[in-house]
Amino acid sequence: MQQRLAELRDSFDRSFADPHREEVAGFADLLAIRVGGHRYALRLTQAAGLFPDRPVTRLPGPLPALLGVASFRGSIVPVYDLGAVFGHPAVAAARWLVLAAGEPLVTLAFEELDGHLRVPRDLIVEESTGHGPRGCLRGIVPLDGGARPIVDVPAVRAAIQALTGNTSTARDGE
Repeated sequence: MQQRLAELRDSFDRSFADPHREEVAGFADLLAIRVGGHRYALRLTQAAGLFPDRPVTRLPGPLPALLGVASFRGSIVPVYDLGAVFGHPAVAAARWLVLAAGEPLVTLAFEELDGHLRVPRDLIVEESTGHGPRGCLRGIVPLDGGARPIVDVPAVRAAIQALTGNTSTARDGE
């Protein structure tokens, strides 16, 4: 398990560090994740980092989706349970954290990582408007094991702002 985790972490880190290659120009890189028992995909271009078993300092409060805060690259960042943002019951402990790219800083917690997907871009069914839980899904990727809706991080950030009552219109340029 440790070796597989190291391989996934190295592959993820290389996707940001390696120069753009011609052979991947027509492909999209996605994380295959599970949230509340449901299968989703998340675009790597909308992630600034993936972290397993990162300590989260719990915060008291009325919002079940807010798990607490964690430190990333010298910043204290709120951690939200992606399943709870989607309306699923909050989990006791989510193993994986994705630091979302863009502003404001936010981290999304989820239970399971199924792996990295590199799929032809023309295989992805793009959608201009969100659907699914709180409008946070935008697109779908059909795969042999079944289709996965694609989580749109800017839409998740907007859903979190709506949950918290924050009406700022800060955009993250994603």
